[in-house]
This record gives sequence, structure tokens and C-alpha cells, in this order.
Amino acid sequence: MLFAVDIGNSNVVIGLWNGEEWVQTWRVNTLQRDDASVYYEQQLQNLLLENDIRPTPGDRAVISSVVPALTPVFESLFDQFISQSVVVVHPELYPGLKLKINRPNEIGTDLLANVVAARQLYQADCVVVDFGTALTFTTCTAKGEILGVAITPGLKTAIRALFQKTAQLPEVPLKLPASVVGKNTTHAIQSGVLEGYIGLVRHMIARIREEVGAHVKVVGTGGLSSVLHPLEGDFDYVNPHLTLDGLRIIDAYLQEGA
Repeated sequence: MLFAVDIGNSNVVIGLWNGEEWVQTWRVNTLQRDDASVYYEQQLQNLLLENDIRPTPGDRAVISSVVPALTPVFESLFDQFISQSVVVVHPELYPGLKLKINRPNEIGTDLLANVVAARQLYQADCVVVDFGTALTFTTCTAKGEILGVAITPGLKTAIRALFQKTAQLPEVPLKLPASVVGKNTTHAIQSGVLEGYIGLVRHMIARIREEVGAHVKVVGTGGLSSVLHPLEGDFDYVNPHLTLDGLRIIDAYLQEGA
């Protein structure tokens, strides 16, 4: 089995691939603290026990991380369970990608994994819209060329910023209000942020298509991709496991070359 680990700024997503499908996907909070190794060891052991899963020495692990402090924590954690080397993704690991950007080492490995998956699964020029801590738009070609990325604060990040930086605005749930004209503070924030982000996403897709071509397919992913349901018709594909799929494809490539 393969453990695919996507370490993000808000959540760590762990997927378990049995060679045919994702049999389990787990999401735990991202925590950076002195006892992080103990915390995540307990979390993983509990998840494995609850689902009656027993890792074997022949299992593998591949990690994407945008939180450098947690990368060695998870490397060490999976070293306890498996005998094979734990793979940490970096831009040079998968030669099928061509990064046509100024500083390739600055791109998040989660975005690399997204492009790897989009290239193999959809075989088309794409813009991958990833709804996470940041909302990212990664434009790539069917040949695996990464043309560039646009980044804006994610939905939760935007709402949390309002809550933290203002004296009277509350933190509100991510739910579209019935009316765009807010009748109370909660609905006003939901309308401004969520309805506003619908316009933002549509505008960015339109501008990317103006520059790259109207044929570009739009792929939605990320933990919050289902929140803005009015955008469903704007996506050609929605794949909540796109990053994990990219990690398993990278692992398969490495296994073939082993």
C-alpha cells in the first residue's frame, strides 16, 4: 500500500492507496509545536487502529510538504512503519514536468502534484484551481509545462483575517447566504467573501483563457472546492483527490524506474 501525505498550512491530508483506489483519506489539523512528532504519531496510530489497518514493511510513503518544519516529522513517522525510503517530493523528482517559471524551487510541491495528476488524467491544457489556505490557479499544458501560477488568500484565510483584524466582525461559517444583500453581520461577511470569490474565480479563469486560449480546461480541487457550488458549471473536472493522485503517479514513476 501507498501512504500519500499532503502537508498543507491548514491541514495534513493522508491518503491510503491500495493499487486501485483510495481506500481511506484522512484530514488532521496542521500543528507546528514542540511535541508535533508525538501528536502526529498518536493521530496516525489512532486512525490506523480505528480502521483496522496494519502497515507492513513493504508499504511506501510519498510526501508533499509546504510546511518545512513538519517534513522531517512525517519522514521520521513513516520510517517507523515501513522499511522503504520515504520519498519527499521536489521539483527535480519528476522529469515529466517543465517549469517555465523564473524560480522553480519556489513553487509548492502540492501544485507540482496537481499538475502531474492533471497531465495524466485529463491530457489537456489546464488551469488547476486549488481551494486551500491559499486559492491558487496553476496553468499548465498537456505536455506538463507549468506556465505560471496566481495566488490569492483562500476562503478561510480571508474570513479569518476579517475576524482577527477588526474589533466587531465575527468569524463566520463558510456558507453561501440566501441573499447577496446581507441583513446581518454574519450574512454580510458571507456575501462579501463567498459571493466575491465566485466573481474572482470566474474572472481569473476568463483572463487565463484570454492569455492561453479558450480551449483551456478548468480543474477544481482542494478541501473547499465544494463550498462555492455556483461554480460547478465553470469547472470541466472536479477532483478532490487531485494532489493525492499526483503523489501516487509520482510514486508509480519512481517504482517503474527502481
